[in-house]
Amino acid sequence: MTKDAAARLARGASKHVSASAEKERKRKAKERNRVSAADDSKPLAAIQDLAEKLFEVGGIDQKTMREYDALCIPAVPDFTKSMIAKIRKDANVSQSLFAKYLNTSPSTVQKWETGAKKPSGAAARLLQVVKKHGIDVLA
Repeated sequence: MTKDAAARLARGASKHVSASAEKERKRKAKERNRVSAADDSKPLAAIQDLAEKLFEVGGIDQKTMREYDALCIPAVPDFTKSMIAKIRKDANVSQSLFAKYLNTSPSTVQKWETGAKKPSGAAARLLQVVKKHGIDVLA
């Protein structure tokens, strides 16, 4: 094998990404674009865009790209009782219907809105999604 052929082979190997990994990367990129547009975090979106371009040309590996992806997931806010009530009222639904959308009980929603309990885990993430994209995203 000539020196030129070996160099071309090495360049091709560094750019090779399995089809499923590439498809997953593109899906995550679309999701990141929706999240970053909703967050208005332009610096973070710019860094993520740069990392993605570096990944495409082989400048960073898949593990590093996954680390950048993880950094771009927004933290779940600490919802107050008034924030939860506002999210529900903006969605124009009752506590009972809101509970059905979130797969929880009406009494839980009532406790969130009175401050007796705080949403955690998946419920807090769902509230974050509804706040950004509206209740229809869960329908």
